[in-house]
Amino acid sequence: MKLTQKDFAAKAPGAARTAGIFFFCGQDEAGASAAAQALIGMLPEAGERVEMAGAQLRADPALLGDEARSNSLFGDTRHIYARVTGDEAHDALKLLTETGDMGAGEACPVVVVATSATDKSRTAKLLEKRKDAVVAMFYPPNLESVTDQVRAMGDAAGVTLSGPLAQRIARAAALDVRLAQSEVTKIALYLDAAPQAPRQASAEDLDAIGASSEEDGFMPLVNAVLSGEQAKLAGELKRMREVSLNPVGLLLAFERRAAQLAKIAARLGPRQNLDELNRGEKASLGIFFKEERDIRTQLAYWRGARLDRLTTRLVELHRELLANSQAAELLLSQALAGMARRGRR
Repeated sequence: MKLTQKDFAAKAPGAARTAGIFFFCGQDEAGASAAAQALIGMLPEAGERVEMAGAQLRADPALLGDEARSNSLFGDTRHIYARVTGDEAHDALKLLTETGDMGAGEACPVVVVATSATDKSRTAKLLEKRKDAVVAMFYPPNLESVTDQVRAMGDAAGVTLSGPLAQRIARAAALDVRLAQSEVTKIALYLDAAPQAPRQASAEDLDAIGASSEEDGFMPLVNAVLSGEQAKLAGELKRMREVSLNPVGLLLAFERRAAQLAKIAARLGPRQNLDELNRGEKASLGIFFKEERDIRTQLAYWRGARLDRLTTRLVELHRELLANSQAAELLLSQALAGMARRGRR
């Protein structure tokens, strides 16, 4: 079965009940990842999550089948979530389906999010005609569609968002639905909203908690960390404390840049050559003259598995900051120092 973002919402609940393998791909990596998380929530019994990386599956294709058909430590249900690049999961999924067809036994649900893969990839072709598999292709979003998704996020969280306010969130998140979801979650916490007790959000509420812009001074620190410029890091961290930069807002700036790097990498493919893009293509990816040098430096290191790990760490750090608001500045400073060291290597 093949799905796109146009019919995913309508067909995903049925697919979650009937299929066991889900392959999410396309140029909109953020949308594919968000859809994968939504589908996991629709599984009849998602149970324990077992995370696997593309490098693992490529090195040992039999590992996926072994994990999918083994029991949880406590006998509970489980599902496998794998983040891969391109066709890294092809051989593992081929072996899983072939052994299943030969009667190897029931496997738990397997959800794969593939960066830099499309519905024309070998993995997609392997799965698209199978009744027990779903290939979901996500194209780059537009402002209207993301605005609609933001309003739906608000409804689910108990936050009523007007059209202009939802559009403002979509623009601030650079059409990245993961970042938009983070903003909606923050508004819900700020308003103490819930589906059972909905609240109307205002522009003033978003001003109070929303992510700041580049003009507010986030990007010098973002670039120092992701470019591995340790000589600048101490001064930038000092400035963060002196001007009281909001830790969560700053972290969102890191999340936006990581999402931008992922989008650029998906557009460029394996050669990673920015010179192949014309001025219009660069503008569509948010690459402007004053930022191009920094983006080139960051793209050279933060790509593939490294970029996936960075994105995962930023999401984890976001949760830590929200849960430990009093120590947020210290937690963020320590994490950024570690990222800068890795970026330099």
